[in-house]
Amino acid sequence: MNVIVFLATGFEETEAIATVDVLRRAGINVTTVSITGEYDVTSAHNVTIIADTLFEETDFSNIDLLVLPGGMPGAKNLKEHEGVRKLLMTFSKDTKKHIGAICAAPMVLGDLGILNGKKATAYPGFENELKGATYTAEATTVDGRIITGKGPGFVFEFGLTLVEVLAGKEKREQVAKGLLFSK
Repeated sequence: MNVIVFLATGFEETEAIATVDVLRRAGINVTTVSITGEYDVTSAHNVTIIADTLFEETDFSNIDLLVLPGGMPGAKNLKEHEGVRKLLMTFSKDTKKHIGAICAAPMVLGDLGILNGKKATAYPGFENELKGATYTAEATTVDGRIITGKGPGFVFEFGLTLVEVLAGKEKREQVAKGLLFSK
């Protein structure tokens, strides 16, 4: 399994880093990809992270899951990036690909029409940005190949849900146990 976690200026660092951590604990290959044109990407709370690679240098052909962390203006920057938008549309039409978005980032999917007829969750106040979706207010919501998370307080639940979608319930439980995570 191969996963991309996008990093945009103003991303929510907890959602990005904890998601990467949980997925890697499951043995899933994760690559952080900067959409800024620079390897150093500064988060919403002024933490600078060095991405593994740049969007322009990334081969997306063997990727199973794209993950969009929230945070502002990170989610807005993802929404405005033409390459990310095109890639999300391609993934949304491929029956073998998944898309994950947490906090404010599900608005990117709503803007593109990817949530039409789906159930989704997001950070409170972003419900109206989930165009075409039924808002669940759940910690995480899985509808087909779209996985959405509510926000930073639910990042471990979100990451573990991604693990379950990609690697199964047993792997999720194994990683959760190692994290001392209980619902």
